[in-house]
Amino acid sequence: MIDFFSTITEHFSDPRKRVFLGYIFLSIIIALIWLLAKKKLSLKDALRYLFNKSILFSKSSQSDFKLFFFNRIFLMFVSPLLVTQLAIATVIYHFLQSISWLEFGMFVETPKLIIVGTFTTFIFVLDDFTKFIIHRWMHKWPILWSLHKVHHSATTLTPLTIYRTHPLEGVVFIIRGSFTQGISISTFVFCFGNNVDLYTVIGVNVFVFCFNVAGSNLRHSHIGIRYWRWLEYIIISPAQHQLHHSVAIRHYDKNFGATLAVWDWIFGSLNHSEDTEHLTLGVKEKDISEPHSLHTLYVKPIREIYTTIRSYVGHLFTYFKAKTDQH
Repeated sequence: MIDFFSTITEHFSDPRKRVFLGYIFLSIIIALIWLLAKKKLSLKDALRYLFNKSILFSKSSQSDFKLFFFNRIFLMFVSPLLVTQLAIATVIYHFLQSISWLEFGMFVETPKLIIVGTFTTFIFVLDDFTKFIIHRWMHKWPILWSLHKVHHSATTLTPLTIYRTHPLEGVVFIIRGSFTQGISISTFVFCFGNNVDLYTVIGVNVFVFCFNVAGSNLRHSHIGIRYWRWLEYIIISPAQHQLHHSVAIRHYDKNFGATLAVWDWIFGSLNHSEDTEHLTLGVKEKDISEPHSLHTLYVKPIREIYTTIRSYVGHLFTYFKAKTDQH
């Protein structure tokens, strides 16, 4: 029971987590400054707008919390069964050792300042890129979309919406993280020896820390802060991510980036921000007819995946049967 309680509370007390209370507080300050300076609201109106009861206590927000709670229970039991970054790192390390023309610590003489800076940047960029790729696949592949549309079924956005996911999507991203970190750590340790380290602030990669301090939690909110156009080629603004949640056709399959917008720019899916105040969020009713029912959010994706796989298998069977009949 104590372990479960700590699993829940660590998301708000651990600076490595997006919804760490310190980041939430800074996001509130940034939002208030924006509402006062940009929207010209009084402090009273700004506070009322920011803490909008119809959003914070909406059915969508309530299901966010329920999914967050029940997914923690699921992952608490499943996570120990998944491949770990240590296992991945060990395999990669031994693979590198098996290559005759590679030598352990071959760049160990590199100044530590450069090693740490390079590793900090590399692991951040690789982690962000793999998040982008997996997110893009989640929208492009029917099986993965069956899982990911649980996240997009949110009709209002709050910081907890980041945890509005099907538990199997959580498994996919845990495995992604294990591979990303395992590959990064093993490769750098093999090349640079024990000099490998991260530049961190309160135990967090300095790039991730800066992103979180700069209001990352506003991405899942109704605070549509926009960046300068040139900056939105580099970093995803809150307004850009809110467009990603829009049901408007012109916003489909846009802004997949987690932190960096440059991947969307390269792959042609970048959409610059616009006014998000009147966006309609969610998915089409045909995708999820009851977007706030736990039964629908947990069970329907599994049924859809089963139907999709069965259809694929049926097509393959028909194809090979036709080939066999020709002979």
